[in-house]
Formats: sequence, structure tokens, C-alpha cells
Amino acid sequence: MSQGPVLIFDSGVGGLSVAAALRQHYPHAGFCYACDNAWLPYGLRDDATLADRIVAVCLAAVAACQPSVLVVACNTASTLALERLRWHLTIPVVGTVPAIKPAAALSQTRHIALLATRATVGRPYTQALIDRFASDCVVTRVAADALVSEAEAWLAGHPPDEARLQAAMAPLWQAAQPDFTAPVPPTSGPHAPALDTIVLGCTHFPLLKPWLVELAPVPLNWVDSGDAIARRVGQVAGTLLTSAADGRCFTTAPAPHLTDGLSRYGFHPAQPLTLAP
Repeated sequence: MSQGPVLIFDSGVGGLSVAAALRQHYPHAGFCYACDNAWLPYGLRDDATLADRIVAVCLAAVAACQPSVLVVACNTASTLALERLRWHLTIPVVGTVPAIKPAAALSQTRHIALLATRATVGRPYTQALIDRFASDCVVTRVAADALVSEAEAWLAGHPPDEARLQAAMAPLWQAAQPDFTAPVPPTSGPHAPALDTIVLGCTHFPLLKPWLVELAPVPLNWVDSGDAIARRVGQVAGTLLTSAADGRCFTTAPAPHLTDGLSRYGFHPAQPLTLAP
């Protein structure tokens, strides 16, 4: 197997949370990063056009980086393009899904929340995960696209706006109160118990976790996909985990404002990524 690095792809900087998990698991591996910041945010595009774009950007990034494995650190991209990428590429491709399964296993009250983008919250694939792994749980879904912008701004050197964080999280803070008794369907009982576990269902959101934990009115379990992705990479990556350090970063639009933030996660200043005509 090739000794190339792990290539992490996302629409923006959210994949850096996955990079952090991968570095923790495999400190001697090499990593490259690629993001399609020219098209951020992905949730504004139609699925067919977006799938074509994701494939084009990932293939260009693979050509530039020559990795041994591609990690698609984006729920939307994984849902739309994972199978096409696996068809085009001979290297393993690891995708991202909301961490519904571990959250359901962790919850004591059987009330979990999915905090994600509007696109992820509403996808049939997400409902299938809930039906399969959390059918005995009350699942509160909150679309919080504004948190993507907050994470991008933080990586560019601007502290998160507390008022925006509070506004996005307000439904979950209410559901987490000990006296919470919202009506639920009859099959689940007369009232929903208090929320105790939150799935950070967008890779941008773990970047904001320190602020979210501090703002939470009660202690909560926070679950994201980083560790699961890291374990999967270890299963498919073979000997690449001894590859040399790398640190290259590729973007589809200029990103000098991200240089300091990328450096904190072990990546060099961004280079332009050229897509095939």
C-alpha cells in the first residue's frame, strides 16, 4: 500500500475537528487538508450540482496530495458523493455520518438531540440512522446552520458570538432542563424526558464545543464522529500510519485569513487547488 498521507476533505474548516481526532489517534501519520471554500456553504446548492462539484474537488485534491486514504469529513458530501468517489478512486474512502448510534448507547434518559445543518437534519439517510440505532429514543432535531459561520469565523481569528450561539442552542437548553415535559407520540410515552446527549452532527460544530459546554445550563454528553472516523481510518489505512509528516493544505478560493487557524491544527498556509476543466 502507498505510504501517502491521509487526505481530509470538507467544504470548509469543519474537517479540522476530524484532523484533530486523527492526529490524537495517529500522531506519526502524515496529513493533508483540502476544502472547497469557494462553494461554502454547501447547504445552498442543489444535490445533483453539488455531487458533481464534490467529486471534482476531491479528485483534484487526491491528484495534488497523492494520499493513501481519503476522509470525506462532511455529512453532506458523504451522503451525496461517497459511492461515486469510491468508484473513481483506488484508495480507501472514509465517510462521515452523524453519531446517532454512540449517542443512543450513551443516553440514560433516552432523549438525544441531533444538532446539524438543515440539509443533514432533513435527509432520509439521517432518519434511517435514527430508525436503526435510536428507535427507542426521543430525538430532538435542531438545524443550526449559523454555527457553521461561527466556526469559520473562529478559525479566522474572531471569537464566537455568544448571542448567536445561545440563539442556535435555545431549543436544546430548554429540552435539557430537569422539568422538561414536552409532548411526544403515544408510542414513546406521554412526555419526553429531559435531554442528556447532544450529537454534534456537523464537523464544524466540535470546533465550538468549549463554548457550547460553558453555555449549557446543565451537564450534557457531547458526541461527534471524530473518534469513529479515526478508528475506521486505522482499519483501512494499513501502513500509512507510519508515513512522514506532511501538512499541505489546498483550497478552492484564497484563504490567507485562515493561515493562523490552519497552523494551530498542524497545516501549512493554503495552496490553490486547480480543478480539471
